[in-house]
Amino acid sequence: MGEGQRLPDLREALLHGRLTGDGAMGTYLYQLGFPVGASYEEFNLEKPDIILDIHRRYVEAGAQLVETNTYSANRDKLSKFGLEQDVAAINRAGVRLAREAAGDAAYVLGAIGSLAGGRKRPAGKERVRQNVREQAEALLEEGVDGIILETYYLLEELEAALEAVRLVDGRVPVICQLATDGNGLTLDGAAYAAAFKRLLEGGADVAGFNCHSGPGGILRALDRLGADSSWTPGVPLSVYPNAGLPGIVDGRYTYLATPEYFADMALKFAAAGARIIGGCCGTTPEHIAAIAKALAGYAPAPASGGQDKAKAERREKVTVAEPSAEAPASGGQPSIVELVRDSVTVIVELDSPRDLASAKFMTGAAVLRDAGADAITMADNSLAQIRMSNLAMGYLVKDRLGMRPLLHVACRDRNLIGTQSHLMGLHALGIDHLLAITGDPAGVGDLPGASSVYDLNSFELIRMSKQLNEGIAFSGKPLKQRASFVVGSAFDPNVKYIDKAVLRMEKKIEAGADYFMTQPVYDASMVERLYQATRHISAPIFVGIMPLISGRNAEFLHNEVPGIRIPDAVRSQMAGLEGEEGRRMGVKLAKELVDVILGRFNGIYLMTPMLFYEMTAELTRYAKERVFPLVPLSKMN
Repeated sequence: MGEGQRLPDLREALLHGRLTGDGAMGTYLYQLGFPVGASYEEFNLEKPDIILDIHRRYVEAGAQLVETNTYSANRDKLSKFGLEQDVAAINRAGVRLAREAAGDAAYVLGAIGSLAGGRKRPAGKERVRQNVREQAEALLEEGVDGIILETYYLLEELEAALEAVRLVDGRVPVICQLATDGNGLTLDGAAYAAAFKRLLEGGADVAGFNCHSGPGGILRALDRLGADSSWTPGVPLSVYPNAGLPGIVDGRYTYLATPEYFADMALKFAAAGARIIGGCCGTTPEHIAAIAKALAGYAPAPASGGQDKAKAERREKVTVAEPSAEAPASGGQPSIVELVRDSVTVIVELDSPRDLASAKFMTGAAVLRDAGADAITMADNSLAQIRMSNLAMGYLVKDRLGMRPLLHVACRDRNLIGTQSHLMGLHALGIDHLLAITGDPAGVGDLPGASSVYDLNSFELIRMSKQLNEGIAFSGKPLKQRASFVVGSAFDPNVKYIDKAVLRMEKKIEAGADYFMTQPVYDASMVERLYQATRHISAPIFVGIMPLISGRNAEFLHNEVPGIRIPDAVRSQMAGLEGEEGRRMGVKLAKELVDVILGRFNGIYLMTPMLFYEMTAELTRYAKERVFPLVPLSKMN
């Protein structure tokens, strides 16, 4: 411990309660106006007043653990800025600044991040050990109270870093944190339990999760861990979630999760066994203040049978029949644009598998076909989460089930060459309905080492598709055939200024868009707002509905997913509902929205949550059975 530190030993403190960690440094500096691409760690030397002020804000908010601004202050990372000779100076300065802000109120943790980041393979164990050891020596010599190894995607790299710290000091408390999802584990409780056991046996005092996921994703990881029979309850855990998934507003990254949401989730983290609760990317002193207030005087709730019930629900499995194979759909069938002119038309989204097993997806598609869905739509690695190719699944839906596939095509993953090649492949397979989207940045997904391409935006992708319909490549080269793409585009009605969004819609129509599919809507008044704003639009609009499956799901979507806002009344009705009870209420609320939508629009776009296709099948049947006068495609009076 540093001089003047009157706090008890950190290990002792962890035995007697929950400690509040601090929040983000890098994203907070970005919010304050400092550009991405600078070495924020160099600010320890060049802008110490800024770093000191941020540390103080977190301590004043109630943080009991302050991390040094040294996450990337290793030789490898600093060499990109020509700062490799300043490793010791930057780390030592980071400790001094954190210590000055912490005073007698908080512990100081020396932060050491991953060399590999999201790459599949670390930079070699010896290289990891050398970098971490050099950094740890400087942090420990300056007098930190503990070391935090955070945002490691690879267990092997985290173990090598832990070994390096222990070679420098065998007694200092060490916290080891894996990034959720993109960490190479199988994402089940047994894998997490085995990983944490290895870390604890290797000398870690605390194991946990941080970054990549918001509170909802990290709570699910804790639930999986706690449900595994091999896990020993009572082992100190730490959690530092992001403030949800990042969105882009006016060209800048923003995070949605509010301090109030973090306060609620902090209590759930504590109940799940977390002893250290802080924040990662997107969190601010306001989030930390909310956590500290929520944890003040926290006492664990008495054990009850509800935990066993929750575990039983997690083990619940849906029994499904194998789909029957049918001949491919015959040619010449009307497009969805033609269908929606004459009848209620339902498009249902079903996520492609996240692994190599496709039977459940095909079963779900067959159930939706039998329910009357007019098309099955598949996202193109939505939220940059890796899934089985929607091109392959779309062909199977068309070939084996005789259904119309409607494929999302994202600009993120393919350059100009790959995108035109992909569209030509769709044409060759007889898949002619698509949705042109920009795509979420690769950095928010489960393979953080991936890069975003964005040779095209959604406007240019629409034009490329329509140019192929004229038998002309994007380069202007004539082709031997014409495609027949029916091209849709996305529309978000959950915006502050819907008139600006409609102007963008009109430009997409000029580019060639034939129809629109909206983000999910949860508010009946939003449907009316959308109707009034688009009455002059002749292109059909398929209004999105994604039924809620639980109270936790409602809070996650509202607080962590960009573009989704759920009314307080809806969240109140879903509060506390889980399992089958939650799904029943989600379907009930969705049916109420179907009634509102079909009084204004003929098109419904259902999004299947977590492969619960029985929910969207029931909603499809419900929509098809409703008796409403058809809305003229041109909604002008």
